[in-house]
Amino acid sequence: MPTDLSAVSHPASFRDAQFEPRQSTSRFIADALRAAIVEGSLLPGEPLRQDAIARQFSVSAIPVREAFRQLESEGWVMIEPNRGAAVSLQSADEAREIYEIRASLESLAIGIAIGHHTPETLAESKRLLEAAENEPDPTLYVVRNEQFHMSLYAPANRPRLMELIGQMHRRGERYLRLKLGLPIHKDSSDAEHRAIFDALVARDIEQAQTLVARHLLATGELIHRFLADAQALAQSSHVKKKRRASNRTKTPKADQ
Repeated sequence: MPTDLSAVSHPASFRDAQFEPRQSTSRFIADALRAAIVEGSLLPGEPLRQDAIARQFSVSAIPVREAFRQLESEGWVMIEPNRGAAVSLQSADEAREIYEIRASLESLAIGIAIGHHTPETLAESKRLLEAAENEPDPTLYVVRNEQFHMSLYAPANRPRLMELIGQMHRRGERYLRLKLGLPIHKDSSDAEHRAIFDALVARDIEQAQTLVARHLLATGELIHRFLADAQALAQSSHVKKKRRASNRTKTPKADQ
């Protein structure tokens, strides 16, 4: 079945992008596919048909292949020889590890940044905090969440550290949406964000680092449990279906 990308947004300006360097086109396609995965238009394990995607974007196969390779390097897509590309499966262990890495990187970043914040940067962080608190759309909340977190660390002036943190945010987007499925989890995240911001304003490095790490590690554990439980349930259901199918194929012996 061809990949259905009808739900993916394609700005009218994309026609102009085709006249830019090929790298820009492949990046545009990668961004659109990543958004479709995050939003659930493309599901875990779903095949990505290169020819269908090329037709959808009115491009050759080359930028599509480059987009696949970019997404594979970020963990969004898996490419297998002779089978092509597919959306990566969600992994409980990967989700937990992403948040463990984030906890380490972001506690380091806020410790460096805290002494360099100004009234202006604090005001910007507060604005982004409130924007996240008031955002009801889970897709947009993911964006607001990243913006708030990155504003905490920006004054550190560590571009390579910020790049690594940004990569981990992108890899964790699809997992964060699982946490946001229940309003109570958004409420708890908002409260934790507020506490981190208060520690930042107080210039309390130890408290800020502790709260950031605790916030991220708890999120990783929550998502790990959710995915592990879902996987166990799916396996149990699969075993029961096989057992029922096996029983249906058995016929009683005829009386002699």
